[in-house]
Amino acid sequence: MAKRKQAIGERISEAEHAVMEALWDKSPLAAADVCDRVCSANDWSIPTVKTLLSRLVAKGAVGTEPDGRKFLYHPLIERSDYVGGESRRLVDRLFGGRAAPLFAQLAESEALSDDDLEEIEALLKGMRK
Repeated sequence: MAKRKQAIGERISEAEHAVMEALWDKSPLAAADVCDRVCSANDWSIPTVKTLLSRLVAKGAVGTEPDGRKFLYHPLIERSDYVGGESRRLVDRLFGGRAAPLFAQLAESEALSDDDLEEIEALLKGMRK
């Protein structure tokens, strides 16, 4: 079950992201097992999960392997690679490719706690060394 390091071409929707989180948490999983993890929280049924899994397979984000009469699904992309790509797209789209205005916006809107600020400061200090 090799995972690809490259980013997928198509964006993952919020619904597809919920399925990916379930697979990143534990895989491989059958569609029914994915449903056990995401259906009640999202008011979905197994056909919805199967549709989302099919879309993710078509996008190259999820792979399948036969297991008797069912398929097992596993992520083909790492969560960290996906988050990194999405973060970069956000900064590029909303802040002209610069991260500083993003932090300024978060600070101004009081979305950063004191703990967040301390963690960011520690990360920056670590990067400068």
